[in-house]
Amino acid sequence: MSETAANDQTEKPMLGTLLHEGVYRIVMQRPDRMNSLSSQMMAALSAELDEAARNPAVRVILLGAEGKVFCAGHDLKELTAARAEADGGKATYQRIMGQCSDLMQQIVRLPKPVIAVVTGVATAAGCQLVASCDLAIATDTATFCTPGVNIGLFCSTPMVALSRNVAPKHAMEMLLTGESIDASTAKEFGLINRIVPRDYLDQVVQKYAETIASKSLKTLKIGKEAFYRQLEMPLSEAYDFAAQTMVENMLANDAEEGISAFLQKRKPDWTDS
Repeated sequence: MSETAANDQTEKPMLGTLLHEGVYRIVMQRPDRMNSLSSQMMAALSAELDEAARNPAVRVILLGAEGKVFCAGHDLKELTAARAEADGGKATYQRIMGQCSDLMQQIVRLPKPVIAVVTGVATAAGCQLVASCDLAIATDTATFCTPGVNIGLFCSTPMVALSRNVAPKHAMEMLLTGESIDASTAKEFGLINRIVPRDYLDQVVQKYAETIASKSLKTLKIGKEAFYRQLEMPLSEAYDFAAQTMVENMLANDAEEGISAFLQKRKPDWTDS
């Protein structure tokens, strides 16, 4: 076996995972590559998220990363190498950008909440990854940026997720300047939910996730799907859709159980149905 092959055999998995009390942690483990969204990393994330969606033991997903960089976005070396191809890389770029867009939409459409846990820099498609998650918790040293404009490559796909999280002028400020914003500014903009000191991050995040995991999985699924669908509707259509969703939700077993438990002043016994 060659030295390179031996190193490949001993390299730790691209993703680390841990399931505890219904909370499933997925950790990107390529800090030496700044946890960039290479084709391989995106495929691994997609497969892991798909598995988590099917696993009934998983109720909430935490997405984090090792190292000082949460995610540096696309693998620029991978993109640059494609320029040597006969078409100048066009087919490869179409495949990679499509793969990234599919991953972000997969997170939004996942029937379970996904929480980004950001302990470092989230840049370009890495910032897009944070914005695509349902919730985001960051350390006080985390930073966020969409710096594509600095290298002649406007962050067009990150713009989609970013503009659905923050006000238009805040999004344009990040996209046009390419400058980093700190965690406090990110929270002010609406990109993240909470800021936690690094020393307390794990326990705060676990408790936060367990609070959500204690809810009916059926209800979480209904609510998440309805939230994103109504965002794209005109006001009247959104209310019609939401009202019908409430009707269907009321007919669910867990709604009956939850209301009965509330009236009887006891803890509900969810069946996720």
